[in-house]
Amino acid sequence: MQTEHEQKIKSLLSQMTLEEKIGQLRQCGPSLVGAFEVSFEELLDMMFDGRISKEEFDRLMGTAKQDFREDDLKAGKIGSYNGIGDAATVNRLQKIAVEETRLGIPLLFGYDVIHGFRTVTPIPLGESCAWEPQLWEKTGRIAAKEATAAGIHMTFAPMADVAKDARWGRVSEGAGEDVLLNGMYGAAKVRGFQGDSLANDDAMAACVKHFAAYGAAEAGRDYNRVDLSMQRLYEEYLPAYKSCIEAGARAVMPAFNDINGVPCTANQWLLMDLLRGKWGFDGVTVSDANAIAECVSHGIAADQKEAAKLALCAGVDIDMTSDTYTACLKELVESKELPEEVLDRAVSDVLRLKLELGLFDHPYQTDEEREKQAMQKPEYRALAREAAVKSMVLLKNKKQDSKAQEQALLPLAVGTKLGIFGAVADKRGEMTGAWAIGAEENDCVSIVDACKSRGISYQLGNEDTVQEVAAGSDVLLAVLGERKDESGEAASRADISLPAAQITLLKKLLETGRPVAVVLFNGRPLAIPFAAERADAILEAWHPGIEAGNAVLDILFGEACPTGKLTVTFPSATGQCPMYYAHINTGRPGGKSKFTSKYLDAPTEPVYPFGYGLSYTEYAYSDIQAQRTGDAYEIRVKVKNCGDRDGEEIVQCYVQDVAAKRVRPVKQLKAFEKVPLKAGEEKEVRFQVQIQELGYYDWDMHYIVEPGEFVFYAGGNSRDCLHVSVTYKP
Repeated sequence: MQTEHEQKIKSLLSQMTLEEKIGQLRQCGPSLVGAFEVSFEELLDMMFDGRISKEEFDRLMGTAKQDFREDDLKAGKIGSYNGIGDAATVNRLQKIAVEETRLGIPLLFGYDVIHGFRTVTPIPLGESCAWEPQLWEKTGRIAAKEATAAGIHMTFAPMADVAKDARWGRVSEGAGEDVLLNGMYGAAKVRGFQGDSLANDDAMAACVKHFAAYGAAEAGRDYNRVDLSMQRLYEEYLPAYKSCIEAGARAVMPAFNDINGVPCTANQWLLMDLLRGKWGFDGVTVSDANAIAECVSHGIAADQKEAAKLALCAGVDIDMTSDTYTACLKELVESKELPEEVLDRAVSDVLRLKLELGLFDHPYQTDEEREKQAMQKPEYRALAREAAVKSMVLLKNKKQDSKAQEQALLPLAVGTKLGIFGAVADKRGEMTGAWAIGAEENDCVSIVDACKSRGISYQLGNEDTVQEVAAGSDVLLAVLGERKDESGEAASRADISLPAAQITLLKKLLETGRPVAVVLFNGRPLAIPFAAERADAILEAWHPGIEAGNAVLDILFGEACPTGKLTVTFPSATGQCPMYYAHINTGRPGGKSKFTSKYLDAPTEPVYPFGYGLSYTEYAYSDIQAQRTGDAYEIRVKVKNCGDRDGEEIVQCYVQDVAAKRVRPVKQLKAFEKVPLKAGEEKEVRFQVQIQELGYYDWDMHYIVEPGEFVFYAGGNSRDCLHVSVTYKP
């Protein structure tokens, strides 16, 4: 089949005009015309800047018309679209491409299917807290089934950006701060999106993003510079993308940022030498939106013509929405400034993906009936609910009784009367989080909706009715955190603490003397020291998707036992960012002494560490051992469920290289396992850590594993672990 594909590509290239070749590299989004005198992008800015209201924006959008540039399409000047997600439009445009263009080359349709299409599952940061690759793959699979039914061939996901700074809004789109988890999460999504074969009509190509190190943007500010040592890039950021490539991802999106002064969009070392050369990637590269044109803003190119040449030579195949290739490549090739074989290489990549997707043989892969039948099947919603439950993390569960003894507040007893406070408690549309563009508000279940459907007694209150509602309630529910537009792209924050109004509300609820449980909806770690100290219980729900309300009540009322564990660190103050578990020690590690690495006005420890999460039962660890077995170490630890309820514990294994030629992290996650344990049951959990995994890159960028002492840790989070030392000798 591969030989047939290459023969087909060669044949098409021999027939294509220069304009038709360039057209294959052009990806358009539908433009909006007829309703306003400014561009769609300017209209968005006007809404976000407060110059027009959301209602006025919606009114203008409702009267706008979409322009799909059909004249350019008929002339063979468009190879793909993004942002089109309905079968009727896809098939109409595909019909033009196949039946009205000279060569009949089918179109490729891309879409941001980040965490579900219509059946929206938890944001990736939330879902990563399930620590369950099988779940991640399953949710990717249902996303692909729905999206392909709507005519989508490629998703701009997964995001494999390791993100250690909670100020960065796009931390919501990945699996948190750890490189191992990001790689495993991304690989699982690739398998889910692409299925058994790309040629199947329910498979879509995965486009891994943002290559590379976008999560390391300076100060957590979106689109900012990235300046890393090569060792840190190779050890802490690149492996997650490589895992996705090894899982078979057929597309890669270069990042907006530069790496050490060279924008990824024009970075030949990154895209050609590393990605295609050393890693052997032979798929398609797609620029991020307008990124090629923005090489001029970066200052790496004097004008769009130079930007087009730099990007194509660096290995960027498809130009997303900037039209830089369309405007400049013809002149560059005709003037011999750009060899035509460089253009042909990029066109071949695009044609190859279309062949792999089966578009030449079956260009119309769906229809409106299939689209209608595919959405939100009962089993899809059931999986969305399961994913939401497993994503939620119980951060605190203690209250004071009349004798000043700590007791658990949760789970709540049947018949508990709730007083519910918070702006998003009854807002269905806020449940999905960022990049849930295929969802509809009425798809979602809010906390209030779930209370109504279950017959749970509740009152919905506000700051003015705290005393009145509290008087008729057994437990007060404070629904706090972020709106969905406060995280995601272009949503970096200089302050990640709870807003003053939410703290004021929480204080008023606590003053009533009623037990207070906090439910957090958010797309990033938050600095919540006051809530952590004073609230009786805290459930981190993230933005959990369309089954949000049902999943929250499943946990609050004990129908499900919480199992989630954090994949990000929760600092006590914004000024501690970036704060992450796998840091290195300085010569003066933070401690009680003044002359140590710390802040005068903040604790040295986070509020909640990486890997942390409570349950409705308790687990005890004992008897950790490590033994070398050939080219690996086997780490064994016993875990016991000490409570009276069945549960699942996520057992984590870390390692530390005690002394090396380069300073090493205090801990690095190497393995984990979700272990089911019945009440009173004890199991021995075993991990295999390959000796090759204990190495690092030295000053000369050679990967080495040194002899010496290593410490293995096992426990329920990165802080509370048992440990055992070994001495490695080659």
